Amino acid sequence: MTGTVGRVGAAVVALTALAGLTIQYRATMAQTGSATETLWILLRFFTILTNGVVALTFGAVAVGRRVTPRWLGGVLLAILLVGIIYGLLLRGLLSLSGCALLADTLLHKVTPLLAPLWWIAFARKGRLGRRDPWIWAIFPAAYLPYALLRGLAEGHYAYPFINVAKLGMGQVVINALLIAIGFVLAGYALVWIDGRFSGRPSRLRPTR
Repeated sequence: MTGTVGRVGAAVVALTALAGLTIQYRATMAQTGSATETLWILLRFFTILTNGVVALTFGAVAVGRRVTPRWLGGVLLAILLVGIIYGLLLRGLLSLSGCALLADTLLHKVTPLLAPLWWIAFARKGRLGRRDPWIWAIFPAAYLPYALLRGLAEGHYAYPFINVAKLGMGQVVINALLIAIGFVLAGYALVWIDGRFSGRPSRLRPTR
């Protein structure tokens, strides 16, 4: 069970994600003037969905709820994906200032940094197995058709690397496969790190 310090740390992670979401909502709301339209726009983005899951998960840890190591590992990997994709493919594409810049920093940089630091310091180790990376991949795999369908219907894609209208479906599929391969490999790296931190030689075994 996570101790008091760990719960406080989890609260910091949850509040950081929540602050980023709130500021982003208000910044978008200022442009749309509609609460419903703002929510619909924001739910287009993997970043928003993932930070929402981070806020809920770490909030649950902060109030003493039990969260399984597998679930925590999946949430950690998803928010790391947010930070890595932002750093490699999205940084600098938009000129932001004010609240939009603050939200962008919290959602893409601060939360993806705080979550793994918390996991290293406080998460129970030695509980992850070799099937877990494939289970974790369900979330981004489910997001892709959702994002593509919204893009096709609305004519606006959440991210440039899945813009079928500009890149073509073939290139989008290649981009998605490359990201998926990187995600699964990162998952196995996380399982290996989990085993190393547990003091055991390897955790690349079936999850019980």
